[in-house]
Amino acid sequence: MSVFHDEVEIEDFEYDEETETYYFPCPCGDRFAITKEDLENGEEVATCPSCSLIVRVIYDKEDFMSGEIIPAPAVENKVELAKT
Repeated sequence: MSVFHDEVEIEDFEYDEETETYYFPCPCGDRFAITKEDLENGEEVATCPSCSLIVRVIYDKEDFMSGEIIPAPAVENKVELAKT
């Protein structure tokens, strides 16, 4: 079980397009960080690289879905398999 320093909405983070990382100031003087990829994978914990504090990121997971579409198997293949 994690103990969060705080819960912060994603809108309060600063986004760096070059690194695709969201940053939020940490009390120690560094910044909490979480990547766009982490958010797409359902992660919600931003960490500070300089201390042990973590924050829970509040965000709408649907806004960060990667948009991957996994095609369903074709119906024709199922019918052919059923005939054999």
